[in-house]
Amino acid sequence: MKKNKFLSYLMAFGFGITVMTSCGNDDSNKISLPPIGGFNTADEIAMEDLVGYWPLNGDGVEIKSNTSPSSSVGATYSEGIKGQGVTFTNGYLAYPEIEALASTLPSMSISLWGKITNNGGADGHQTMMFSLGRPDHWAGNINLMAETGWKPATNDSLTIKGFVQIKNESGTADDYEVINKIKATEEELADGHTPFANKNSGRWAHYVAIWNAETGFFQLFANGIKISDAKLESKNEGNPLPLNFFTPTKPVIGTFATVVSGTGEAWQKSMNGQLDEIRVWKKALTSTEITALYELEKAGR
Repeated sequence: MKKNKFLSYLMAFGFGITVMTSCGNDDSNKISLPPIGGFNTADEIAMEDLVGYWPLNGDGVEIKSNTSPSSSVGATYSEGIKGQGVTFTNGYLAYPEIEALASTLPSMSISLWGKITNNGGADGHQTMMFSLGRPDHWAGNINLMAETGWKPATNDSLTIKGFVQIKNESGTADDYEVINKIKATEEELADGHTPFANKNSGRWAHYVAIWNAETGFFQLFANGIKISDAKLESKNEGNPLPLNFFTPTKPVIGTFATVVSGTGEAWQKSMNGQLDEIRVWKKALTSTEITALYELEKAGR
């Protein structure tokens, strides 16, 4: 009996050593998590087509090109969705030309996390989240913004807008936009409009804008769900419509290119809010990829 008890103590002691040794080994301590949508991390999604990535972990460096901001105003870094994110107080990050983003990308996707609040009232204004700025114009070649001036801060429904300017042969611009329509009348519903309230004002949410050159479709997603008004998505009756950039093209996060250049009008203001995990692809992500991206980044993966 005593012998068996001694063996039990020895086995327990040995097991404890094994557990402690295992816990001290970083490699063996890693837990293999199941894939989401066929991906293990967000970095795996359309990785060959990723042309820009701002993780915003303590600085504003675009890590694909290792490009730092040429101008940083009112930007600080604190806890975000995945590591740190940037907090703007009437601020922005502006960049020089980045080669992979400097020439036309016929199809594009922009993904980011934003904590944006409505600001409607006497000083109500739009909030520009990301833009590939064009010279001497408030709107870049492609823009992802929020119509924060349309509702007061107490309203939790937020209108997100995608806006592009395509350079045509004469050198003028053709404008295209898409939004989520918060409400729709019976007549609008009958005409094919699809409202989506997007009750994310004042809270973190994941936003994606995609431009599909093959179909001429412009769409918006929030937290993995399509939110854009279906009536506004088709820009060329389902026919191809590639983007065509004005150059030079310079990324701007948190404001309008005209604010950076000092030529902005009164309604063009810098951002108050937070952003994290900004990614740009030279393709239109699929809905499966968008949902997986949202779930993975939300899980810190």
